Amino acid sequence: MQNIISARNLTLAYEHEEVIIKNANVDIKTNDFVFITGKSGSGKSTLLKSFYAEISPRAGELNVCLTSLNNIGKSDLNKLRQRIGIIFQNYRLINEWSVEKNVMLPLIIKGVSYSVCKKQAAKLLKHVNMLHKAHKYPLELSGGEQQRVAMARALAHNPNLLLCDEPTGNLDEYSSDVIWSLLMSAREYLGTSIVVVTHHIPLNLRIPYRHFHIEEGSINEIV
Repeated sequence: MQNIISARNLTLAYEHEEVIIKNANVDIKTNDFVFITGKSGSGKSTLLKSFYAEISPRAGELNVCLTSLNNIGKSDLNKLRQRIGIIFQNYRLINEWSVEKNVMLPLIIKGVSYSVCKKQAAKLLKHVNMLHKAHKYPLELSGGEQQRVAMARALAHNPNLLLCDEPTGNLDEYSSDVIWSLLMSAREYLGTSIVVVTHHIPLNLRIPYRHFHIEEGSINEIV
C-alpha cells in the first residue's frame, strides 16, 4: 500500500531554536488511522505542522501526498493543502460567518461554484448532525457543536489526509465520542487517512490503528 506520509531522518526545529524532532523515520500508509502521543512539549503539534508545511524540515526528507515538502514552492503548497483537511483543538471557525459558510470555505478557496459549495455543505452538515444549525454562527454553538462544524469543514473538499490536533481535548465525554465516531466513519466510508495528535487514545475505539510515541525528540512506533 502506498505511503501518504514518508519521513526519512527528519529533523524539525523553529528558527534559531533547539531541535524538537531529530532523525525521525515514519511511514504512514493510505487509509491508516494513526495516533501520535507524547508529553506536553514533546513535539506532537510541531510534527503535525510539518505535515501541512507550516514548518519546514531543518534536515532530512519529508513527503506528504506524494509531494516533497523540502523547499516546497507556493504553487505546490496550495495544491498539497487542497488534499489535506485539518481539525484544530480550538476549532478556528470564522465567527462572522454562518455555520454553512464556514463549511463552504475550502471549496470557496478552490473556486467551486456556489451551488456545489452549498450542496456539499448541506451533505456534510447532515453527516455531523448539524444541518439544523446551518444558519447559526459559531459563538451560538457549544464546543462539541463547533468541533463537529470544524470536522465538516475539514472534509468539505474530500481530502486524502485528515490531520487532527487534540480534536477532543476541550470536549466532554459525549461530544468526544461523537468526534471519534465521525473520524472512524471518514476513514471507513471516504477512505481518508487519519492522523491524530492526542494525550490519550480512547479505550473503546473499534478499529485497528497505529500508535507513534514521541520522547526526547525520537519517534517510535508502539506495537
